[in-house]
Amino acid sequence: MLKTIASLVAAALLFGASLGHAQTPVKIDLLTENFPPYNMAADGKNFARDENISGIAVDIVREMFKRAGVDYTLTLRFPWERIYGMALEQANYGVFVTARLPEREELFKWVGPIGPDDWVLLARGDSPINLTSLDQARQYNVGAYKGDAIAEHLEGQGLQPALALRDQENVKKLIDGKIDLWATGDPAGRYLARQEGVTGLKRVLRFDSAELYLALNKQVADETVQKLQKALDQMRSEGVIDAINARYL
Repeated sequence: MLKTIASLVAAALLFGASLGHAQTPVKIDLLTENFPPYNMAADGKNFARDENISGIAVDIVREMFKRAGVDYTLTLRFPWERIYGMALEQANYGVFVTARLPEREELFKWVGPIGPDDWVLLARGDSPINLTSLDQARQYNVGAYKGDAIAEHLEGQGLQPALALRDQENVKKLIDGKIDLWATGDPAGRYLARQEGVTGLKRVLRFDSAELYLALNKQVADETVQKLQKALDQMRSEGVIDAINARYL
């Protein structure tokens, strides 16, 4: 009898522990960078948290997590390579926005798309450069952002771009004549240039495009990923994504 009671008590405790574990709320640690107009610190600095971060993707992600009922923290850090690596290696971490490329497909679990990103070469407004292919850019000094998918693409095509730790640096380098062309995203590049007081840049070539996503560590539960994707799809069908874009562009 005592053994039976002891067994029942042990089973109840085990069930309670399992239930408590199952009910533990999921919290995702989200990381982002200064990549306007998608993500940006309110003061323009390279570290910010929660309400001090804004942008198209930030507003979309906040609403998406709210609808999905998933708890999260939000931190903007620098450099990109660091936060990308953290999301890749640490459980329940995520990073946004990042291009969903074939070589990255199996590295993360993906939620999106959040927005488009045309890959372009920009020149000064008075530049005589005209290109019809990326191969023609080899004769020019091209600047790009270190660790970014665009820089990786250029290197994969055999180009050797001059890499900057902050994409803002490429605006000044272009205006100062230190680079002939700036490989960046559009609308992100033009928005960033305006923030630096630079307008009238010339779009020399659109050489590719990518869809931008939230990339989640592989250990994030499939159920959580599905909830987030469902919330995002619902937002798109209701016109919420378009409304958020209209606030910035």
